[in-house]
Amino acid sequence: MSYQTITLTIEDDAAVLTLNRPDVMNALNSQMRAEITDAVKLAGAEARVLVMTGAGRAFCSGQDLGDRANAANLDLERTLRDEYVPMLRAIFDCPVPTIAAVNGPAAGAGANLALAADVVIATESAVFLQAFTRIGLIPDAGGTYWLPRQMGFAKAMGAALFADKITARQADAWGMIWEAVPDAEFEAVWRARAAHLAKGPTAAYEAVKQALRDSFNNDLDGQLALEAKLQGKMGETRDFKEGVLAFLEKRSASFEGR
Repeated sequence: MSYQTITLTIEDDAAVLTLNRPDVMNALNSQMRAEITDAVKLAGAEARVLVMTGAGRAFCSGQDLGDRANAANLDLERTLRDEYVPMLRAIFDCPVPTIAAVNGPAAGAGANLALAADVVIATESAVFLQAFTRIGLIPDAGGTYWLPRQMGFAKAMGAALFADKITARQADAWGMIWEAVPDAEFEAVWRARAAHLAKGPTAAYEAVKQALRDSFNNDLDGQLALEAKLQGKMGETRDFKEGVLAFLEKRSASFEGR
């Protein structure tokens, strides 16, 4: 499918979605949000892993506020409800693992777009910025949901109130992201991570996502019951049988995915 603000490639079961407005640091406008939503759904149906990254020097600078007239009259509630929510739900509900390969600054809604992914890998020169209070707003695009879960309440509160830059190394140390990688190694690392997931047991990955997310709402008995239910389903898959056989034969497993 042809897109104007992003690119999408699918090769070897790995989809790479690139935010492609480098002249404005990949700021999010209505068209980009709609195209991301469409591309994520397509990738979820046709690939076994999805990577989101940015063209140029930034990952995403957040909401496009370049047009002062439009920015001043922006209906924020409608924009969030009708444009951001479908995009974020598409990422959150994606049946395959999602990776945000943060190649540069991720600010405002751009930072929270990255945090919506299952795994965040950032280049060490990248920064994350909850810039909202700088213009009299609160974190949105899922920020008030992701931040306390991924970096703890105290750090989340400070990040939201002070709007300080968080370096990739800090984000890594605080548990906000999976890993910060030296710039020279960044692309090789995220591509290797994506290739690993693209050849893995896709159904198990989907079940992992469900189990970990539901753990926040379950008590111990409820979570143990969910584990048993999901594990029972995984035990019926071809990939489980292949995994056991490969273990016994001392070879690498060849998973079918879905």
